[in-house]
Amino acid sequence: MTRVALIIALFMVVAGGSQAEPIGGLRFIGGVAFPQGLEVDGTRIGGLSGLDYDAAKDRFLVLSDDRSDFAPARFYEMKLRFADGRLAGADMQSATILQQSDGTPFPNTKQGGEVPDPESIRIDPENHGRLWWTSEGDRPRALKPFLRSMDRAGKAAGEIAIPAMFAMQPGTERGPRSNLAFEALSFAADGGSLWVGMEGALHEDGPLTTPDAGTVSRFSHFGRDGRLLGQYAYPVDAVPGRPGVGKAADNGVTEILALDARRILVLERAAIQDETGAFRNDIRLYEADLTSASDISDLSGLRGESYRPMTKRSVANLGVLMQDARIDNIEGMSWGPTLANGGRTLIFVSDDNFNKTQVTQVLAFEVLP
Repeated sequence: MTRVALIIALFMVVAGGSQAEPIGGLRFIGGVAFPQGLEVDGTRIGGLSGLDYDAAKDRFLVLSDDRSDFAPARFYEMKLRFADGRLAGADMQSATILQQSDGTPFPNTKQGGEVPDPESIRIDPENHGRLWWTSEGDRPRALKPFLRSMDRAGKAAGEIAIPAMFAMQPGTERGPRSNLAFEALSFAADGGSLWVGMEGALHEDGPLTTPDAGTVSRFSHFGRDGRLLGQYAYPVDAVPGRPGVGKAADNGVTEILALDARRILVLERAAIQDETGAFRNDIRLYEADLTSASDISDLSGLRGESYRPMTKRSVANLGVLMQDARIDNIEGMSWGPTLANGGRTLIFVSDDNFNKTQVTQVLAFEVLP
């Protein structure tokens, strides 16, 4: 090893792991929509919220956020087909049922018990037979969000204890808001720890986004042993548009991917309802940097506190790249296969909410240096 190479290697160790190349932008290379009512292994395809790529098998794992209403909580295996540098097709090939610790499927709200709200899934880079996933919990039922692991057959394999600040406290203005908890998950770039991202602000951290103001989301860094290694405030955009009179609009974090020891790729999704009640989705990708951010682990609430949030820069607006073609409720994000030209791919999947007016789509982009 040359002296220069040795200095570079030592710098990378001190910096906390390998450094990813900056992402200059994205190029849209195709989309595929699944037909309404499609079934695989007796389960209805829909609610696709989590996505991760298994390079060894050239397959994607896709997590449904179905709360066991249409079928037991589950994930799918999906194969993408590329031709001439573009996405040519997608095949959903099998379904795997998620299991509780006693080996039974998770119940739905009518059955009672611990009803999950699955949102993100990742393959363990140190043990490809192990998967990690998050649930947002259920505030009205005081079901806490969680981070758990399972094997490829869906059998429960472990759980990380979460800090008390994330406990659901219905009837109070404390803890996570309904449906705005553990939405995003990523392994750190070195594979030794995990990042979990909130979709929106805790009650104690401030109000939700509006067309006039953004908010903050907590990104928590957990060791495999459950230790909270750090926690940082990510600045979420204001809603990029105004809804029709009396209609709804929101914006939040739907997925993350750690790039290196300090940078995280963040997906923000806004839904804006027009006068007719139809929703328009605005999907933006950012690169967040925690270099100058405060560790807020010891702050139970951010209202009135002094801290430094993460910084961020815009990478892409997916709708603009697709030339304003229809884009639905994008919630899942994963690296994909390498193209024939050597380019990396970034793949997205939408959650149709099992709504006939929405669509389940897979979108592929080439990463530009």
